[in-house]
Amino acid sequence: MSHVLGLAIESLVAVLLMLTIGYCWLLNRRLQRLKADEHSLKATIAELITATEIAERAIGGLKHAVRDVNENLGNQLDAATQMSALLKNQLAEGDHVVRRLSKIAMAARPSEPAQAPAQAAAPVAPAPRVSAAHAVAAAAEAFTERRRAGGLAA
Repeated sequence: MSHVLGLAIESLVAVLLMLTIGYCWLLNRRLQRLKADEHSLKATIAELITATEIAERAIGGLKHAVRDVNENLGNQLDAATQMSALLKNQLAEGDHVVRRLSKIAMAARPSEPAQAPAQAAAPVAPAPRVSAAHAVAAAAEAFTERRRAGGLAA
């Protein structure tokens, strides 16, 4: 019986060794997959680092572009404000000149047109002649009316 007991123990040890070998083989395969996943993960991390560096450079470029645009727009706004003030002053001066021209034209008009005695007797009066002063006055009045109506003199 001692041979049978020894054989049973030896068989049990052999089965346990086979199970250990199988389990080691299974662990080896899992470790190989884990290492493959580790390499893949390292490659992904390297790509993420590269993408992050590119994004940081792009953000720096965008900040620089925004700063340049902001300065440029600020300069253009200042120039536009100055131009607006200049145009406003010029419009006021033009309005003043038109008013003076209107006053001059009004002063140049005779208060009552003098009629010749021969024309007074005629039943149909001919159309009065328009003097140069009247023409200037009419043009000045038309100019101011167009300016007031449409906002532009021309």
